[in-house]
Amino acid sequence: MRNAGLPRLLRVFFLASALAATAAAADPKGRVVETAEGPVRGVRTGAVDTFLGIPYAAAPVGDLRWRPPQPHPRWKGVRDAGAFASHCPQGPSPFGLASATEDCLFLNVFTPAHGDGARDDEEGDDDEDGRLPVMVWIHGGALLVGESDDYDPARLVKQGVVVVTVNYRLGVLGFLAHPALTAESPDHASGNYGLMDQQAALRWVQRNIARFGGDPRRVTLFGESAGGLSVHSQLASPLAAGLFHRAIVESGAYALNQPSLAQAEALGTAVSGLAGCTDQSAACLRAAPVATLLAALAATRTATVIPDVDGKVLTQTVAAAFTSGQFNRMPVIEGSNHDEWRLFVALNIELVTGPLLPAQYTGAIAATLGVPLATAAALGSFYPLVAFPSPGLALSALGTDAIFACNSRKAARLMSPLVPTYAYEFNDENAPQLFLPPVSFPYGAAHASEIQYLFDLRSVVPAPPLTADQQRLSAAMVAYWTNFARTGNPNWLGTPLWPRYDRTSDTIQSLAPPTSAVETRFATDHKCAIWAPSP
Repeated sequence: MRNAGLPRLLRVFFLASALAATAAAADPKGRVVETAEGPVRGVRTGAVDTFLGIPYAAAPVGDLRWRPPQPHPRWKGVRDAGAFASHCPQGPSPFGLASATEDCLFLNVFTPAHGDGARDDEEGDDDEDGRLPVMVWIHGGALLVGESDDYDPARLVKQGVVVVTVNYRLGVLGFLAHPALTAESPDHASGNYGLMDQQAALRWVQRNIARFGGDPRRVTLFGESAGGLSVHSQLASPLAAGLFHRAIVESGAYALNQPSLAQAEALGTAVSGLAGCTDQSAACLRAAPVATLLAALAATRTATVIPDVDGKVLTQTVAAAFTSGQFNRMPVIEGSNHDEWRLFVALNIELVTGPLLPAQYTGAIAATLGVPLATAAALGSFYPLVAFPSPGLALSALGTDAIFACNSRKAARLMSPLVPTYAYEFNDENAPQLFLPPVSFPYGAAHASEIQYLFDLRSVVPAPPLTADQQRLSAAMVAYWTNFARTGNPNWLGTPLWPRYDRTSDTIQSLAPPTSAVETRFATDHKCAIWAPSP
């Protein structure tokens, strides 16, 4: 963004307010926007214009299964964009609806409601031309489950931004690396098809978003969990250069190191065999039914999918890219939640076999971290059972620190000397739990609990409304996120100061109701000297 001062920022806020105020006078049937592939007609919902189920790439079916996304053919007439389209294949879970439909590469656009569309000219200077910042949301779900339709971004849109939510290929269809697929690739690479889908969606944004009122020069990529890992991956991918300009990573630092292509191919070979393709051929894999492939991956007990260093989409691990400085440099918000791992202890242990028992503690550490029992016992000594109300909470603290919190801090420490970096911890210990039933311990600020402070979530059991203090925190978070999308800095009028992260002060912003404040004990509280010694 070119030198946006206070008067210009005021203009864009006044513009957004004016658009919302005049929404009722606009076409109630929804406006038509001409995209590069054809016109789409949206729907008005309150002060938001929604354009749902827009294809951004050709259906990845038949011979296009496990290939880079291809352009979608232009359509004739006006395409109805009034309903969500299919989401990508996955099994049932608390975090996504089951699907077997491979024709799933769709996105949704949400804009402040107005009647005359965006300007078609490409001239003008940022806010002065009426174009708004763009935020592209990548959903989470371990790269196995999830869909774009669950996230209603009205709170963000009402702050004067355009929001795009995206489906992308998941699991076995989105991230299968296999020797046969590698051999047929001109780049000698396989896997990472889901990351390529995300890049195709970002290219769609570059081609089309100005027609919706968005500024293609101010695109923020943001995501949670696997969506956050995806943002890290796009920061590291040379193929994503120039496609976005700011990055927000929510709980996405759990996998800073990715497997090699050979390691990923070994898993793919196992999946192929379980799917009945004993000849390990690409033809057999492409002929296999979706249900067979989903079942084959499930049989490997793969709990999460990780992109691989294929030499094309990812030429090095995320950690190596951040360490070397060879990443797409831009302002970054990087954060985690105070009690991340409580969600997984509940999901994978207590809701399956009951509360964790003291005698099971060391074995549970070994299973969580993939380490020998002796190593698990040594690590558990830093989290003694006598220091916690229950073994489940002890394991939750260890998992949070080892997998999320200290890796998030490590990412911030690696990037902060090179790009403006703002670090946070979500700290509402009473955040509603929207995905899982009650268990023997409080969920606290568990994994994914911050999303409801930014989005209204669909497809979940209705939760109690946020308290007045939680609503104030939500308003501050929405302001931080949208200010960052606008300027590359989360700070502006009406929110507590969020200082830029630097290694010396090692301070982060604690997002706790009713407001946020600077926190100085993050590394100590999460025992980061054990898990991620400072770079």
